[in-house]
Amino acid sequence: MNLHIKSISNIAINSQLALKPEYQIHPHVSGNKYRKLYYNLQEFYKNDYKGIVTFGGAFSNHIAATAAAGKELGIPTIGIIRGEELEFKIESNSTLSYAQQCGMTLRFVTRKEYATKHTSDYLTQIHNLYPNFYVLPEGGSNALAVRGCEEILSPTDTQFDIICCAVGTGGTISGLINSSLPHQKIIGFPALKGDFLNKDIRKFATKSNWELATSYHFGGYAKVNSELIRFMNHFKTTYSIPLDPIYTAKMMFGIFDMIEKHQFSRSAKILAIHTGGLQGVKGMNQRLEQLKHPLID
Repeated sequence: MNLHIKSISNIAINSQLALKPEYQIHPHVSGNKYRKLYYNLQEFYKNDYKGIVTFGGAFSNHIAATAAAGKELGIPTIGIIRGEELEFKIESNSTLSYAQQCGMTLRFVTRKEYATKHTSDYLTQIHNLYPNFYVLPEGGSNALAVRGCEEILSPTDTQFDIICCAVGTGGTISGLINSSLPHQKIIGFPALKGDFLNKDIRKFATKSNWELATSYHFGGYAKVNSELIRFMNHFKTTYSIPLDPIYTAKMMFGIFDMIEKHQFSRSAKILAIHTGGLQGVKGMNQRLEQLKHPLID
């Protein structure tokens, strides 16, 4: 894969906590999305596919990143989008309009149809519709994506006792678990409600040194409140680091809350992985403005 990326260094938040700014490695294919695409794109080139077809919702980071990678690498991309009503709202949706501008062909399906996207029958239909296209799952999470996420931790990260990351489909945390060292514990902060993620993570994770902190989803996927927005804005003002409202803000809020409640040893060194997702801020602000709520700086 010939996407040009930047080298990054961890950012100290305080004496106990540091942040790995994965969002800085590429302006549009950033963070865990770059990691998840890396080996999948190698597989794409190895088998001489014609293009990539994948799945996502209205403000999907994965859709935006795949479209951007396709544009930069000259690969045709197709996005199967959840919600047929969105077909008439592309111009008002920052993520979908960006993906379309990158050249991605958008195909809108009902939520009922979208729910079957993982079934063999539906995938057969996709292969028939788009012959010789490489099919990526929602969020980009598969074994090759996990392999890419195993490379997030570097040799300099051995000093950390606790590694924290936001959790969506489970691919990123699985990679971190697999590449972690015996003295390290991995804590995931799910953006969704429910316990189903444990099963998804166990499909790829090879170790048991992990747990999920399930109290910081703020009501579920893409749900926020004024407390979280205030936290995001204060964090950006204080540390000059932007957070996204779906994933990393909830993770950082959770880490700070757990530190305040003394749920970590005072001697523990903590590393938070900033997985990107900043493209979603614009879309969230549109929603917040409609609801007359405070906006994200």
